Amino acid sequence: MKQKRKIIAPILITLFVIIYYIFYFCVLCSVLAESIVLLILFGIIPVALSAGMLYVCIQRIKEIRSGEEDDLSKY
Repeated sequence: MKQKRKIIAPILITLFVIIYYIFYFCVLCSVLAESIVLLILFGIIPVALSAGMLYVCIQRIKEIRSGEEDDLSKY
């Protein structure tokens, strides 16, 4: 039960940030509708950040499940 509570926060933060990136990309599409090259170039940034955010979230969930919730206290 305690682990599930600790897993909820990283998942919610990840979802909010990815939704923000999707919104950013939609606004970008409406502004840069004429230039497909700029759209692809600037579209890579939110996709890469979303992928990185998902990777970090998965790593954090693995840490919580393995019992390393507070790994900074070791240092």
